[in-house]
Amino acid sequence: MLLTDPPPAENNVLNPATSKLFYIDNLKVALTVLVVLHHTFITYGAPGGWYFTDKTTHTGAIIPMSLFVAVNQSFFMGLFFFISAYFTASSLQKKSAARFTADRLKRLGVPLVFYSFILSPVLSYIVYRFAEGHQVTYLQYLGGFDGWIDFGVLWFVAALLLFSLIFVLISSMIKNQSRQFKKAPSAFSIIIFAAALGLISYIVRMVFPIGWILKPVGFQLGHFAQYIGMFWMGIIASRNNWLNSFDIKTGRLFAWLSAFMIFAVFPAIYFIKESTHSSIETFSGEGYWQSLMYAFWEQFTGIFIMAALLIIAKHKWTGQSAVGKSMSRAAFGVYIFHPLVLISLSVAAISWPMDPAYKLLIVGPLAVTGSFLLSSMLLKVPGVNKII
Repeated sequence: MLLTDPPPAENNVLNPATSKLFYIDNLKVALTVLVVLHHTFITYGAPGGWYFTDKTTHTGAIIPMSLFVAVNQSFFMGLFFFISAYFTASSLQKKSAARFTADRLKRLGVPLVFYSFILSPVLSYIVYRFAEGHQVTYLQYLGGFDGWIDFGVLWFVAALLLFSLIFVLISSMIKNQSRQFKKAPSAFSIIIFAAALGLISYIVRMVFPIGWILKPVGFQLGHFAQYIGMFWMGIIASRNNWLNSFDIKTGRLFAWLSAFMIFAVFPAIYFIKESTHSSIETFSGEGYWQSLMYAFWEQFTGIFIMAALLIIAKHKWTGQSAVGKSMSRAAFGVYIFHPLVLISLSVAAISWPMDPAYKLLIVGPLAVTGSFLLSSMLLKVPGVNKII
């Protein structure tokens, strides 16, 4: 089950005769909600770029917003890659390489083309016309528009398509793929994996610091060590049935470790930043010691959160309501169309007589709700529901 896949029964089955993976669906919904909120927080004060921003200047609001975005960035996209990869190996086994490739090109390629050539210009126009106040029609705007190759938030889809095609190529070259790593990793092994990702991320960011974007695909290569690592882990975990091997105590251990990283280590890093008068840029890369510290914090935090969520959800989040099922089905549509909802709401809220931090409390829930409603309506359109 990819983020892009609908949830028919056969896709929700680990063992076709037994357990349904409702907890994966539930995690997918939670991660999708976080994506919408992540961009809402950036809109109203957290560090980061977005189509339109209306940022608060109050430090008391900026600090928790920054923490929210930093914690999200540490894990949510990595977990998306893991979940997507977890079902990639089994999907390829059920189909020929040609059919698998054709399916991925349709399910992932069509949204990329739609976003780049149709949705992206609309999003840019909304900001240009209604936020910046330029009195031009949409057709006039298109006459001078030059950003036709722009995947925006669908950089993830482009990366997932790339990873999937590479996996097909490798699988076709290695015919006899025996199972390896049959035993699920210990907690210590997971911690070592997080440390390795931290070091690799630091090295990669010497050349590609956080914020450096590979255009036009939108890849922030400074984060890709984790994305590649988690995609690879998803493949291995699927082949060796790792997710059924962890006990709840391991999940709780990683939950406590996550809390320690967020509520003890992050404030310590912020204190170091302030006491040494370090700029944000020194935490982004280029070989600074601050970048090394941040890379380790980010990967330890992200891997611990991912482990805690997967293990605890496997044991505790096993049910699914009708609303949850509907939200899971709409998740990919939300991922594609939430910029339209969020940008429209935030632009409409420009004139509200309140600090942007308060707008976040209103626009955030509305953006989440509106995105799921829009996606649910689009799923009723014939043909569209075969893509999203």
